[in-house]
Amino acid sequence: MVADETSKKLLNALVNVNGGYEKIAEKKDVEFKYVYDNFDKGKDVSLERHIFDGEHSWGSYKIHQRNVLPKQEGLAVQSYVDSKPQLTLNGKQIKDEKALGGTVFLRKVNFYWFTMMYKLQDPGTIYKYLGTELVDGVNYKKASLTYNSGITKKEKNDEYILYFNPDTHLIDFFYFSLPDWGIDKPILKMTLEYEVIEGVHVSTVRKSYAPNKKGEYQLNGQYTFSDIKFNNGFKKEDFIIK
Repeated sequence: MVADETSKKLLNALVNVNGGYEKIAEKKDVEFKYVYDNFDKGKDVSLERHIFDGEHSWGSYKIHQRNVLPKQEGLAVQSYVDSKPQLTLNGKQIKDEKALGGTVFLRKVNFYWFTMMYKLQDPGTIYKYLGTELVDGVNYKKASLTYNSGITKKEKNDEYILYFNPDTHLIDFFYFSLPDWGIDKPILKMTLEYEVIEGVHVSTVRKSYAPNKKGEYQLNGQYTFSDIKFNNGFKKEDFIIK
């Protein structure tokens, strides 16, 4: 991690509240229900399972209207173990490269959205303090987050502008880019609502906003984690689809 002194203080204050990655990793693994709702554009509903050590991931979709085989019906199951993606529909292996590429993307991003606040000091992270901004009566401290592509080994990395709450030290919202979707600047907005589950701060409700042609931000999605269970005893072998 590379950061100026003010950014380091903000991150350290956050870790003092949520315990950092060690806090969530001691839970070994997690299972939860994930509703990814884009309203009139459709939604995905999955049962998610993730192992923190190694970042192995599995997801089962009964409803998949947005990101997983959206034009097909049935039970879709994704797996990502030791960097190998698998995808089945109604028990049949899907070998299409585009669909498997989407599996890699979703397994990584679903894990990241759940653990993001615990991964902010990962190798390759670069922070720059951006000052303060008054939003809805709160004087937030802002920091940009970019990545060293030499360390992440990615051609295009996401960019963020994080808003730290001065009272709770949590990040209430942030702006972000999505280069995999052709959005290279941090112009999308995400708000976060937290719950503490077994001592872990989880952003159980996220809401996304995008600017219209006038630059006005409009709600375009809501993403919820529920039925969260840690320490299920999962092994990476359990996620491999036979």
